[in-house]
Amino acid sequence: MFYRSLLFIAACLPLLAPGQPGWATEGCLACHDDMTQGLAPGHRITEQACSICHGGDPAATQLPAAHTGLVAFPGNLENAAQACGTCHPAQLASVSASPMHTGTHMVKITRRVFGQQLFADTDQTLQGLAHTPADSLLRKLCASCHLGREKTQHRHDVTHDQGGGCLACHLNRHPKGKHPELTVKVEDGRCFGCHSRSSRVALNYAGLAETDATTPAQVNTGLARLADGRLVEHRPADVHHQAGMSCIDCHTGNGLMGVVADADRQDQSVDIACSDCHDNQHPHIKLADWPVQHQAMLKRIPFPAAAGQEFLTTTNGTPLWHIEVRGDDLVLHTKLAGQRRSIPSYLAADHTEQSEHSRLTCNACHTQWAPQCYACHLDYSPDEPQWDLVERKETPGRWSQQRAGIRNDLPPLGVTATGDITTFVPGMIMSVHHPDFEAPLFRRLFGSLSPHTTGPARRCASCHQSPVALGLGEGELEHRTGQWLFRPAHRTLQDGLPADAWTTLEARQPGDGTYPDDRSFNGEELHRILDSGRNMHPVE
Repeated sequence: MFYRSLLFIAACLPLLAPGQPGWATEGCLACHDDMTQGLAPGHRITEQACSICHGGDPAATQLPAAHTGLVAFPGNLENAAQACGTCHPAQLASVSASPMHTGTHMVKITRRVFGQQLFADTDQTLQGLAHTPADSLLRKLCASCHLGREKTQHRHDVTHDQGGGCLACHLNRHPKGKHPELTVKVEDGRCFGCHSRSSRVALNYAGLAETDATTPAQVNTGLARLADGRLVEHRPADVHHQAGMSCIDCHTGNGLMGVVADADRQDQSVDIACSDCHDNQHPHIKLADWPVQHQAMLKRIPFPAAAGQEFLTTTNGTPLWHIEVRGDDLVLHTKLAGQRRSIPSYLAADHTEQSEHSRLTCNACHTQWAPQCYACHLDYSPDEPQWDLVERKETPGRWSQQRAGIRNDLPPLGVTATGDITTFVPGMIMSVHHPDFEAPLFRRLFGSLSPHTTGPARRCASCHQSPVALGLGEGELEHRTGQWLFRPAHRTLQDGLPADAWTTLEARQPGDGTYPDDRSFNGEELHRILDSGRNMHPVE
């Protein structure tokens, strides 16, 4: 096959350029001469050699021979090994095993929630789904966003555009009549199609909150409608968004491509932390110390950098090449617009009671709001057909979903497996009807979340005097006759807890998290938090 010669061609690419001896202009351009325009600088070396990426028969002068073996979308993961991977093998390998392709955390959590026993040798990926109730749900409702989903047309539809492997991120908008640009300058719109769902961080970041408004009066009160029909209300945007920062200003290639992926927790598969910019304690590196695997970043440094220039790194050692160290000052150069933004430093004077609050994450205090859904009902009809996102065809069995109790306010706090206190949202308070179950399945689990709604710190009383923050749900807290009393605002469900609760004041058994060993506060912690807040001003 033609692609077998590509490894040799790719190895020679740095030695050749269009117009040089040894470079043969291919016959493709007799019909597609406009496709030499629009390529980003890094790929212009292929503008006279279309077959390096697209295959086909470049020597043929007639159709259909010229299009024999043609690959319209070389970045789709099913053919990326013969295209993108010839020059970028390490990136392709990590992306193919990344959570954005395998969905492994989603698969594990869903199977655990459905009570499906997990075995070490079981394929825990979207590509290895079986036909159990849990896997059927993933097939029909949840597997649309993974990178392995085939891209069949080029469009810059930020709401609906999903999948495409390497193209999911790197295929940029382009003028009509030019080749689509392949670029490392990934715009936020490329993230939106997938990340405006589930935890909805793309929506949150921009200050948009999905709502369950249903009546005309609700719909006509300042709400906006997304292209897919969802209604959103305006909430405070993340301060980084307000400062003009894009997703890639924080999220590194190492994190996005799965280089630092954690097999057990999705929240540990991120390459950067707030402290990496605001309170970086890692050793600085200089140009002479630059990691070999990140040499390509050197040409992207957006400011003059002499040999002695220092750079910050992430915990994993990734150089933050777009942050300029000026003595004690740090200046971020945004990757898309090239704007300069001063980075405020962490100041101990602004963080009182540091020892008592040492377990709190930045999100615990600086999250302004988080999307929360407190009621979900799933129903399965075995005789109705529905599109199978893995097999790419309609198959028997239809899942339907109803939800209610949506809030976009300050979220509950809880404890992770490592003992950190952070923001949690209802991962699922749901009932599931399925013919395989003797009785409807009920689950109440909360999941840790970085909501991407960073802003000024919340008031102390919003934790220490708030039943919602403590996981008790909405209601009235009162301290009387030496003890704390709580009257919930919502009805009790079949597990004995109020509809929006995660735990109780007694908390003999803390509420469960979507990840093993995550939990709500226990009884001792709850009373300690409440007692320390008795003299604070009430929450407004």
